[in-house]
Amino acid sequence: MQLLILGGTNFVGRHLVERALEEGHAVTLFNRGRTNPGLFEGVEEIHGDRDGGLDLLNGRPFDRVVDVSGYVPRIVRLSAEMLKEATDHYTFISSVSVYADFTTTGIDEDSPVATHPDVGTEDITRDTYGPLKALCEEVVRNVYRERCTIVRPGIVAGPFDDTDRFTYWCIRASKGGDFVAPDDSARPVQFIDARDLAVFTLKASMDLLHGVFNATGPLKDALGWGDFLESCVHVAAGDARPVWVPERVLRDAEVNLGGELPLYAPRNHPGFATVDCGRAIAAGLEFSPLERSIEDTLRWAQDAGHDMTAGMTQEREEEILEALRRSRL
Repeated sequence: MQLLILGGTNFVGRHLVERALEEGHAVTLFNRGRTNPGLFEGVEEIHGDRDGGLDLLNGRPFDRVVDVSGYVPRIVRLSAEMLKEATDHYTFISSVSVYADFTTTGIDEDSPVATHPDVGTEDITRDTYGPLKALCEEVVRNVYRERCTIVRPGIVAGPFDDTDRFTYWCIRASKGGDFVAPDDSARPVQFIDARDLAVFTLKASMDLLHGVFNATGPLKDALGWGDFLESCVHVAAGDARPVWVPERVLRDAEVNLGGELPLYAPRNHPGFATVDCGRAIAAGLEFSPLERSIEDTLRWAQDAGHDMTAGMTQEREEEILEALRRSRL
């Protein structure tokens, strides 16, 4: 297949390209050339800005298009409309952040999506990211009708992830000693390996699937924090020991639950860790062994000398563990 990927050189897009090449597809990348240019030897790269620079694609036919880099509805519309007659199918990578209410569990593809009072904003912030992605989805559906797939990933894990939401726990387990673990071992944690996401995205594209699909960890036999961290420690072959700190203690210590304890879904927002992806599983989404994701991520981070951007410092850990001891007096 002749496959056009909008983006394709950073994390999710990178894994998508690698998988497409493994499957034997002819890949063309369109991006600004700012991140890892020339990453894939022999792959055609067209460098241009999606906002006003799409003429470089004019007249080029592609069997499939996968959009990994769409965040603003106006700009997504430019590429969607230009490529409408040039491709049979358009896949848009969105996000579970589109959902309006994470205070409930079992969110599925029919759950309400978020809105923003300024529908014309193009400023991407924590508050606008989800609503803008929802509007991008609407644009794609309006242009392609039955010829599009919307994939909504949750937190994505694996090598080359610079958010460190998953990577932090792999690295921390390798360092040994007592470390802060969030709340209790039974709490659910949910993520998807970027390579599993890539396989499913390509399957949806090649099979001309139509509709919206959540892509995150399964709800049946859901992964708990205890099993997750036990696997991290086992793969790291260290002597790290999770110390379960109740959320009330974390909040009293003003812990940033998303930054200092990445992956953690606070008790008042359980939906973040319980998104239903049964529809994608029925359509072919499969999951790699957890140990593989941990081992490969840990090896990448260590070999690259990766500097962490999330998680706790040793001093902060000691502060929280001391707060826990005081709370038990």
